[in-house]
Amino acid sequence: MKQALLLLSLFVSISLHASEFPAGSPKFFTSAPAVLKAAKQNGKPIVMVFSAAWCGPCQTMKKDVYPNELVQPLHDKFNWAYLDIDDEANGKLAEGFHVETIPHLFFLDSTGKTTLDELKDVTAPKDFVKKLTHVLKKAEAAQKAGS
Repeated sequence: MKQALLLLSLFVSISLHASEFPAGSPKFFTSAPAVLKAAKQNGKPIVMVFSAAWCGPCQTMKKDVYPNELVQPLHDKFNWAYLDIDDEANGKLAEGFHVETIPHLFFLDSTGKTTLDELKDVTAPKDFVKKLTHVLKKAEAAQKAGS
């Protein structure tokens, strides 16, 4: 019984920490419907991060990349979603996106219907900035083509 309570306590602790983001992080939505609603309202592309509290590489990205000073100027150019695959709704969404490894990031247009790019591994902040800049250019070109 003590072991079960200890495990439950540990799980709750990990779950709570999974939703905390370091200072300097972008504003993350933690559900797909919320980020899609925001994107449709403001017209900005989406960075959809599939992750988990137990995933070491995911936590490296969360701690060292997203809040990095090189990445911060791009925070307001996107709508950000941090989706823990252990949450049932996010797990089903991850299946729909064919997520097999994490971290797995999808860069979507503001409608959430078109994938502009993706990233399937940990990356350095400077390389992440290059990816975000590339995605912004693709999003802008797609918007102009659709106008």
